[in-house]
Amino acid sequence: MSDLHITSLANPKVKHAVKLRQRSHRDEAGQMLVEGYRECKRALDNGYRPQMLFYCEALYLKNLNEPAIVERCRGLGAEMFPCSAPVFEKLAYRERPEGLLIVGPQLSLKLADLKLPEHALVVVAEAIEKPGNLGTILRSADAAGVHAVIVCDRCTDIHNPNVVRASTGTLFSVPVVEAESDEALAFLRGRGFCVLATTPHAESLHCAVPLTGNVAIAVGTEQYGLTEKWMRAADLRVRIPMFGLADSLNVASATTILLFEAVRQRVAAGQLTVPPPEAWHGEETFDA
Repeated sequence: MSDLHITSLANPKVKHAVKLRQRSHRDEAGQMLVEGYRECKRALDNGYRPQMLFYCEALYLKNLNEPAIVERCRGLGAEMFPCSAPVFEKLAYRERPEGLLIVGPQLSLKLADLKLPEHALVVVAEAIEKPGNLGTILRSADAAGVHAVIVCDRCTDIHNPNVVRASTGTLFSVPVVEAESDEALAFLRGRGFCVLATTPHAESLHCAVPLTGNVAIAVGTEQYGLTEKWMRAADLRVRIPMFGLADSLNVASATTILLFEAVRQRVAAGQLTVPPPEAWHGEETFDA
């Protein structure tokens, strides 16, 4: 049986998907949107089960294997909705739609679900306000082999489509948990984590402290940084050296610097092995 081709903007399924751009509708439905070839592929590769797929062949990038994504979603039991270009452009939240949009369940991982290894590296993101920054933190966390990201006292919904987009789908490859700060601190303390915070007033540089054990790198709001609760709880306070006029870094940029200092130390200590270039996972040749 062929899929029903949608050509009307008034279709109820289209209206429902469009509403999922709003947090209130996402939370009410328990659903989220995943748009784009790379994002959909990474979601599926990490076990995400789609409930619906809207697709438009006229908007495919052509140099990728979009039909394979369609068939994977069909095989997982998703409702399939081929669309005309005008309909898909109404659904899309990207400037240049790629013809693939999944509707699926929200993520619901809890702290108790985390399976952390020895020498675990964790990011704590406290009250991050901008979806793009949270998505970029997730992307850097994936690249650095982080074992979990704990989003505390959230200002940005992790299911925001712009978080998914900025993460380039790595939202699905790194375990992400939402928790209150007190709950997160108790979890980390109970597992012997060293909590690291950055402040321009710290004496130690970020590259002069040990980051090879169980380490939680805590980062805070774009404007004010970490709250006093996390600053007081920190076992290590460090600063990133800065030589220009700027008095602060973007929170995602600072997180990336800290993570790859931890990676450098772990490689030097023999805790991590750098994969060879041929082990690179991606087949894409474009960047976000």
